[in-house]
Amino acid sequence: MKFGKLEDISDVDFSLPCDMPGTREALGKMERPSDQVNFYLGGTGWTMKEWVGTVYPADAKSKDYLKHYSRQFNTIEMNTTHYRIPTEAMVEKWKNESAADFKFCPKIPQTISHSADLGLNTGLIELFAEAIAGLGEKMGCCFMQLPPYFDASRLPLLEKFVKQFPSNIPLAVEVRHESWFDNVKNAVQFFDILEKYNISTVITDVAGRRDALHMRLTTNTAMIRFVGNGLHPTDYTRLNDWMWRMDNWYGQGLQQVYFFLHQAEELHVPEVADYLLKILKPFPRYNIRGPKPLNETVGQQIQLF
Repeated sequence: MKFGKLEDISDVDFSLPCDMPGTREALGKMERPSDQVNFYLGGTGWTMKEWVGTVYPADAKSKDYLKHYSRQFNTIEMNTTHYRIPTEAMVEKWKNESAADFKFCPKIPQTISHSADLGLNTGLIELFAEAIAGLGEKMGCCFMQLPPYFDASRLPLLEKFVKQFPSNIPLAVEVRHESWFDNVKNAVQFFDILEKYNISTVITDVAGRRDALHMRLTTNTAMIRFVGNGLHPTDYTRLNDWMWRMDNWYGQGLQQVYFFLHQAEELHVPEVADYLLKILKPFPRYNIRGPKPLNETVGQQIQLF
């Protein structure tokens, strides 16, 4: 992930900002069906040959990587769909090979998100929605990552999109242009529209764009994209801060979390996931599971720390 990445992070303030006004109200709109929060923890891909022998069994074949990934993590930020609309056969294969409690979070194809009209007059939205509907109960939260040049002046177009997007498919939206964050009026209008149509926000925690760490929830689902810095000590202190913030949101009505881990070296993702899992485990309110690394020589589970 290049968005907001910095070579030198020595001067970055990694503290989490206060919640934006409206978050508490959004979280409290719906009664939580149980005392637990479904917590989905994952990375950005399953084709990691570097994980063979540690996260995947030593004899794992590439064709089986999804099967192994979905038994270690319980969700994925699915970039595959950003580049093409999947076929019915692909979706069926993903569904059949993944663990029973696994959730896919498909990224909307760039032929939609990066087009001049957001695909509103092309039929692509309907085609994509029909394809991913095949995931059934394994459909998590679809999300749209708008390009850096999509600025606040295009809010009316975005509203047309979220209004047309099928309401039976959970959706979250990530904006990147500075105009969404450097003007209070723009931010308020954006978040109000998402809340109006029951669309979640994407919160991105990355060194070089602290404005994207807006801390505004518009539904009782939090989608967080955490961009680490190669196991730098701040990776761990930031996760500690996130633990306490999510616990605060829990008290306000949080029902569901999708937490995606990004690292320049994907080899580091399981270690960061293991740390987050460890600090959340003492809180029984979180229904969570994460990677249990394997001993490369004997194929038994080991601890990373």
